[in-house]
Amino acid sequence: MTKPTDRVALVTGSSRGIGRAIALRLAADGAKVVVNYRSDAEAADSVVATIVAAGGHAVAIGADVAAGADAERLVTATHHHFGRLDILVNNAGITRDGLLMKMKDDDWDDVLATNLRSVFLVSRAAVRPMLRQRSGRIVNVTSIAGLGGNAGQTNYAAAKAGIVGFTKSLAKEVGARGITVNAVAPGYIVTDLTRDLPAALLQDVLRLTPLGRLGTVEDAAAAVAFLSSDDAAFITGQVLRVDGGMVI
Repeated sequence: MTKPTDRVALVTGSSRGIGRAIALRLAADGAKVVVNYRSDAEAADSVVATIVAAGGHAVAIGADVAAGADAERLVTATHHHFGRLDILVNNAGITRDGLLMKMKDDDWDDVLATNLRSVFLVSRAAVRPMLRQRSGRIVNVTSIAGLGGNAGQTNYAAAKAGIVGFTKSLAKEVGARGITVNAVAPGYIVTDLTRDLPAALLQDVLRLTPLGRLGTVEDAAAAVAFLSSDDAAFITGQVLRVDGGMVI
C-alpha cells in the first residue's frame, strides 16, 4: 500500500474554488499535487506556492481537459514530474445557465464538454497506469443538480447526472484491480459562482437546508479527501452528498 506521503494526486480545475480547496487539503494530508488549470496560470501558481510554503510538493500544469490530446498530456506530465498517479479528482466545471428555450447550442456543448467529456478523457488516460499498479482512487465532482435537477440548468444538470452514471459504471469495470471510483455531490457552496445569489434565492436555499447554512469549499474538500484515503478502501460506486441535508 502506498504511504500517504508517497501518493500523487491530480486535481483538474484546481486554480480556484472547490478545486483549489481539494488541492490544498490533499497536500495537507501528505499527497504530492498536480494543480491543473486551463487559462489562469497566475491563480494556479498561487495554489502551488501555498502548498510549497506549507512544506508540500506541487506543480501547476495547464491543459484543457475537454480536449483529448491535452488530457493525455496532463496525465503524462503528472508521471514525468512525480513518477506515478494515485488519486484523480475530476473537478473541472463551468456553468452557462439559461432556460432551455433560450439556450444556445454552444452553451449546451461547452458545458457538456468541460463538465462531462473531460471526466471521460482524463479518467481514460489515468486508468491505464492505475491498472498497471493495481491501485488508485478516482473521485468525480458532480452536484445535487445532477441528482434532482435545477430549473435553468438543463445543460449543467445533464452533465452532472452523466457523471453519476459514469462513476457507477467505471467502478464496476476497474474494481477488481484495486481502483475505487466515487463521486461527491456538493450542494450550495460559497464560491465565486454562488456569492452573488439573489437574497430571495439564498433564503429559499437556507430554508430547504436542515443545517441552515451554505457549505464551504473545505466541506467539499473533506469529502473528497476521505474518498481518496485508505479509510475508504471498501467504498466504490457511491455518490456522497455534501449539501447540509438539502436533498434527503
